[in-house]
Amino acid sequence: MRRSRTVARAIALAAVVVATSAPTGPAAAFAPGVAPSVASHAVSDPAQYVDPLIGTANGGNTYPGAVRPYGMLSWSPTSTAGDQTSTAASNGYSYNTTRLRGFALTHVNGAGCFPGAMGDVPILPYTGAMTVSPSADTTDSVYASAFSHADERAVPGRYTLGLANGATTDFAATTRAGVADLTFPAGKEANLLFRTSNSLNGSESAETTIDPQARTVSGSVLTGAFCGRRGTGNGSNKRSYYRLHFTAQFDQAFTTTGTWVDDTLRPGTRAATGGEGYETGAARAGRGSGGWVSFPSGAKVHMRVGISYTSADAARANLAAEVRPTDTVRRVATDAERDWNRHLRRIEVAGGRPEQRTKLYTAVYHSALEPNVVNDVAGTYFGADQQIHRLARGQGAQYGNFSGWDQYRAHTQLLALLEPKIAGDYAQSLLNNAKAHDGVWDRWVHLTGWTHVMTGDPSAPALAGFYSLGVRNFAVEEAFDSLYRQATVPHPDGLSSYGCPGQCAGIRPNLALYLDKTYMPQDAGHIWGGAAETLEDSVADYALADWAGRLGRDAQQAALRPRAGYWKNTFNPGATPEAGYQQARNADGTWVAPFDPSSDVGFAQGSSATYTWMVPQDVSGLAEAMGGPAKAAARLDGFFRKPDGAWVTGGDPLRYDATNEPGIHTPWLYNALGQPAKTQETVRAMERIAYGTGAKGLPGNDDLGTMSAWYVFAALGFYPQNPARAEMLLSSPTFPKAWVHRDGGPTITIVAPNASATNVFVDKVTLNGRERTQSWLPEDVMNRGGEVRFDLRSTPDPTWGKAAKDLPIDH
Repeated sequence: MRRSRTVARAIALAAVVVATSAPTGPAAAFAPGVAPSVASHAVSDPAQYVDPLIGTANGGNTYPGAVRPYGMLSWSPTSTAGDQTSTAASNGYSYNTTRLRGFALTHVNGAGCFPGAMGDVPILPYTGAMTVSPSADTTDSVYASAFSHADERAVPGRYTLGLANGATTDFAATTRAGVADLTFPAGKEANLLFRTSNSLNGSESAETTIDPQARTVSGSVLTGAFCGRRGTGNGSNKRSYYRLHFTAQFDQAFTTTGTWVDDTLRPGTRAATGGEGYETGAARAGRGSGGWVSFPSGAKVHMRVGISYTSADAARANLAAEVRPTDTVRRVATDAERDWNRHLRRIEVAGGRPEQRTKLYTAVYHSALEPNVVNDVAGTYFGADQQIHRLARGQGAQYGNFSGWDQYRAHTQLLALLEPKIAGDYAQSLLNNAKAHDGVWDRWVHLTGWTHVMTGDPSAPALAGFYSLGVRNFAVEEAFDSLYRQATVPHPDGLSSYGCPGQCAGIRPNLALYLDKTYMPQDAGHIWGGAAETLEDSVADYALADWAGRLGRDAQQAALRPRAGYWKNTFNPGATPEAGYQQARNADGTWVAPFDPSSDVGFAQGSSATYTWMVPQDVSGLAEAMGGPAKAAARLDGFFRKPDGAWVTGGDPLRYDATNEPGIHTPWLYNALGQPAKTQETVRAMERIAYGTGAKGLPGNDDLGTMSAWYVFAALGFYPQNPARAEMLLSSPTFPKAWVHRDGGPTITIVAPNASATNVFVDKVTLNGRERTQSWLPEDVMNRGGEVRFDLRSTPDPTWGKAAKDLPIDH
């Protein structure tokens, strides 16, 4: 596949960067035995290495458009495969589909539910005559345009695309607003369509207003419905829970205006209302509303646009605050590049090949696309109770979008590590949502709306992990009390089967039965999978118990600590003649039969073979249940490799799946089994095989930055031992030198002078100058900083990290 222009530019500039970048901060110190031009000079302009097109194919579900770190607004294409009620890929963009029906103002990175989320208010430069209603163009045969990747340029904060219809778009984003230059070809009509009702999942209602005197187009869309197409007979998310308001202002007058409602085109009108509903195909086709404005043929139009989730006035205020009338696309894009570089430099690296830098910095970029700011510049935001709230004193921002089941395994830890202040505001945001939602901490929050998607209680390990990593700028005691109540007091939703299996309403389903049985029965109902729920709740209860201990809550810790071991009650040591596995169990204690470790019965988006390893809080206990560390390690060997020795990255339910979250921690489990060299080898193999450059560069759904966060940790050479704690398991770094700068906090320096594609194995580790034989780092390294030096070699070390005293501790 052809490289994107961003990657090509990065590779072309790499030699210049290595030769001319001035050392900054800790980068001034030379690494022994390595040329200073390679190993001592940190990359000064990491944004040049970011390729937003990575992950836009192969199911990565990323989008390439213009956006700021954690931004509310993101301008990116909505592709079409010939069905106006759908799109060619989740979240709007598919690299392999080169036809689009507009550029939408909002997106989510990497969500898996087709067609994703948001994609609100697609705006299309159209160079033909307005002859039929765009809503009646159900196959997108008229109001759409092809494009070529040769005419596409994506860099952080800016997106440019030339269309086959002759129009070009160039857009740069701020947090809540943006600017666009739209150029129309001479000799053709120049129409700009606002497809207000055409969000990715549809809409309940929409309104569009055109004001020729003010040269504005404004409106709103009431929508939601994330994962609504996954609905079962038990209910679905085909419901509205947010309204996006927008205002677009232009530098020149309109020559004509018009609107449409359903199949009726209404030239000369200036207002329209009407939604599309949340169905697909014929049940939705032909419905919807929007408007258009026209300009002279060959016009060069400058547009400024702002959005808000609270009101039209707030959208105008957000625009006025963030984009001046004189701001050009270039000026806003230059500021966006500075903004992105400030964030990307939280991790500095020296050395490494250009493609390694592209993989790393694109992963850091993708991990910073969520959570998203949802409050206005005035501090107002739309809450989970469908009411407008205002930020409390001390909260910097209200954030939305929490893909908890995914993110708690890697993303939330990286967020806390790089941006602890944002992590604290995020924790406060989730608490605010819970307070506005009857005390329920939903497992998948879309903006501020509940969706119930997936399983478990992921807020518990996410917030416990924040706290262990030093995050304190949220209502800590109140958040703990609320999560403890959710874990101990049954909620009426726990007996509801609404949305099951994929989006069950109960976050702690059938809690009273769970506490009575000490596992979740498969035949109890109200769940996706009984064994999966048991495993998830065991992780969550461990997290709360550990957090309770840190807070001096001895009674709560004592109550929850035994529950962290409930995973043992769904581990069947006789599941097969060869080995024990996690297995679904009935309320009467019998095992669900027949059993096959490749089956997903009792699990959620994974097999028993994968979920059996999902015990990060008690790896030593899991090894014991498997017959000891040696047998457990042998099972891991077969989990990562085929019988012929080839690595596996997905597609085999009996083996490692790099494309989904339940097993992404498993490469580091060898450390606890006394075989850390296999962790080093396996992590490097997965970095190399599952991750790459170009559109296919992610192994699967990025899931709001989770898979990208995995790669960041892998490249640095460490990974969270437990999602609720700050100890890190060691692998081996990719770069000769790296610095992790915690915002407002310490720096962790990683030195690996001879890191290379062949030097994969650890020969020696020193921590702050003292030799360390343990295959893990204590919490104080992340919270106080320090220097970790790896001396690497090309063959496994026969002794390092293998002694009992060197193994990670299950706290």
